[in-house]
Order: sequence, then structure tokens, then C-alpha cells
Amino acid sequence: MKFKNALALLALGSSVVFQPAQAEEALKVVRIASVATNVAGKTVYTGSASLVVNGTFPEELKKQGIKVEWVPAAMASVGPVINEGFASGKIDFGIYGDLPPIILNASKPTVQLVAPWGTTANSYLVVPKNSTAKSIQDLKGKRIALHRGRPWELAFANLLKSQGLSFKDFKIVNVNPQVGAAALASGTVDGFFSLFDSYILEDRGVGKIIWSTKTAPVDWKLMGGVWARNEFVQKNPEVTQAVVTAYLRSVHWVAQDENKAAYIRDYSNKIYPESVNRREYEQDNVSWRQRWSPLYDNALKEHYRKAVAYAKESGLTRQEPDLAQMLNPRFVEHALKELKLEDYWTAN
Repeated sequence: MKFKNALALLALGSSVVFQPAQAEEALKVVRIASVATNVAGKTVYTGSASLVVNGTFPEELKKQGIKVEWVPAAMASVGPVINEGFASGKIDFGIYGDLPPIILNASKPTVQLVAPWGTTANSYLVVPKNSTAKSIQDLKGKRIALHRGRPWELAFANLLKSQGLSFKDFKIVNVNPQVGAAALASGTVDGFFSLFDSYILEDRGVGKIIWSTKTAPVDWKLMGGVWARNEFVQKNPEVTQAVVTAYLRSVHWVAQDENKAAYIRDYSNKIYPESVNRREYEQDNVSWRQRWSPLYDNALKEHYRKAVAYAKESGLTRQEPDLAQMLNPRFVEHALKELKLEDYWTAN
């Protein structure tokens, strides 16, 4: 499987509009939502979205009269858009990080994690280029841009707790990553906490990274994956399995060291240059193969245990969702056996 062929499939759903699924009729469309961005007038899907469907998956479903459609969610509003799609039954799968689905499930069991994406993303603390700050302690009492309710908030909370600090020790400016980056560049905030787009600020000469999860405990890294609507899974277990198996087949290809360069090259685009993507994967305390692990291991379970507790403690939710219901390893376990990959990844 060539990754560039998988990328070519993304254009098929660039003009998808939400349409309610007809539960009473035979399944004809599988709708998958994920973060997308506009590049030269075209919708480009980023992250693990490009790994969900490989070359054979659409054809196999087509034989059953089922079409795959993609639903784009802008970077600034991924969580709310996908949560609304799930809550209204307008999408069947969503690919995003941990906190939004936890928030969604807190009021009513709605979705389940059917395929983790591993530890594929780090979080970064950036300060202005001329700042003298060298650690989070140096920013105490200062203004930090952080988009609340996004997956990387948990990493920020872990960092504060490890240093004996809390949110009350800072002036948190709750803005999306695009606004946060602009605020750092203009000097209106003293720090910015986000993902690997932080390297772009370094490249522009307006910021410098002083901390990242590259050296933090594994369960601090951003986790998420392929989430599925509970009702869809119950009614369509075979289709759910096909999506998960297709995802793992693609992930296995990417996780091989000999395919690393091709993945980084083909995944890159004008928004996230190849040099930025490459640095995200360098000098990490998790190997390339393990970075893509879909296992429901101790690191993943501990991450979600902390995330669920944090969501309630911080006021993001009023109650904790059922963690056992939310994490469903059934489909990954079946796919690993089918693909003969039971021993490929090591549990953390």
C-alpha cells in the first residue's frame, strides 16, 4: 500500500455536506469526520484521517452498495463540529483527540474509541523569541494562550501539576491555535501552548520552544483515534470492523521504518511544511513504530483515566463518563489477528 494512493482518496469527500443517516433503510453511506484545512482552494485532510481508508476499503464497501463520504471539520472547531455530528446522528465515525469525546459522553454514552491512533502528536510550550523564560515556572503570573477543551489541555495540566502549579497561577487566554499563534507573534501573550505548529513560529523567528512532551511520560502525549457512534457500531459491527482493519493495515505500513520518509513527505502540505513534520518526529522518547501503536495498553488506559478525572475536576464536565464503555478494544484485537500483527507493537 502506497501512502500517496491513500492521500488521493481524500479528495473524494471534499464537498461533503451533513445529511442525516436513514436508520430504517439499508446502510448506503458511511460518513467519517475529521480535521481538514483549505490549501489553494482544496480541502485537505490531515492527521490520522488519511490513514483510515486504504486502497481496497472503498471498493469492498462499494460491492455492498455502501459509499464512503468525508466530512471536514476546521482546525479551530474540530471538537464542537464532530461532537454535534455525533449527537445528531449525522456522522458515523470521527477522528479526533480525547477531551471532546469525553465531554460528549459525560452527558450521555454516545461514542466509543474503536481504534486508537497511538501517541502520534506532542504538545509544546512556546514563548516569544526575545523572552528570558526557560520553563513554565518563569511564566508564573503571565499570560498564556491555550485553547480550553482541546486535547493538548491535558498535557498542559500535567505540566503544571508536576511543577506544583495550577491554572490560577497564570492568566489563561482561551483562544484557538491560530489566534494564539498571532497573539504570541504580536507580543500580547507571554506564552503559547499548542501542537507541532509551534515549529512554524520558530521558523518565522517570532517564537522559541522551551518545553514539549517529547521527554514527558508517554501518557502525557496527545491521544485519540477513530471514534464511532454507539448506535452505528451496534447496528453495523461488520462495517465498523472493516474501517478498523483498513486503518490498522495503513498504520502498519506507516509504522515501518523504511516508509517513514515517504509518509513525512506525502503527509506534508503548504500548511505544515515537510521540515515541520520531520521535527515533530525527531528526538522523541517513543520509537517510530511505537508511536503508531493501536494497543489499549496501560499507557492509554492511564491517559484516559486521568483525562476523564481532569474533565470533571476542571469543570469541563459535570460527571465522569463510563470509561469501560468508552474504550472498546474488540475491533482492534480482531484486526490484529486478521492481519497477523498481534506481536508487532509492544504494550506500554
